[in-house]
Amino acid sequence: MALAETNRVTLFVDAAAQGSAEAQYNLGYLYENGDGVAKDYVEAAKWYGMAAAQGDHDAQNNLGVLYERGLGVVQNFDDAARWYRLAAEQGNALSQYNLGLLYLQGTGVEQDDVTAAQWLLKAAEHGDPAAQYSVADLYFNGQGVRQDYDAASKWLNRAAAAEPA
Repeated sequence: MALAETNRVTLFVDAAAQGSAEAQYNLGYLYENGDGVAKDYVEAAKWYGMAAAQGDHDAQNNLGVLYERGLGVVQNFDDAARWYRLAAEQGNALSQYNLGLLYLQGTGVEQDDVTAAQWLLKAAEHGDPAAQYSVADLYFNGQGVRQDYDAASKWLNRAAAAEPA
């Protein structure tokens, strides 16, 4: 590990130990991605959990992902939905999208096309291209919304115009 990476990790550990949610989130991210440290989903979940408990919506989303996929934690769709909801209610577009998908599938929540459409639309309005495509599909099929080919076309065009990540 390079000296700069060691120093970065040390700084994050020190700040996280003092209760910094941002540093806790950053440590979770480093461990999840093996960036400057060995990839370790258990450690990622630990640090994301600390930041999430302090209301960090990015950590809440990422913790939801770990629960949904069973990475570093026992797979639990109820917990995934709970963390996604907390972040989604704070305006986190990725969590709004993830929660919308859970409602479409009935995974961790009761299947509900209308609620799915509401969350997906929020994420789409925030500019998330995957959510925009999903909303287009909902309008095309009349799933959770009134069938509307014009709206489907609008959302599909927005998704297609999105800049690649």
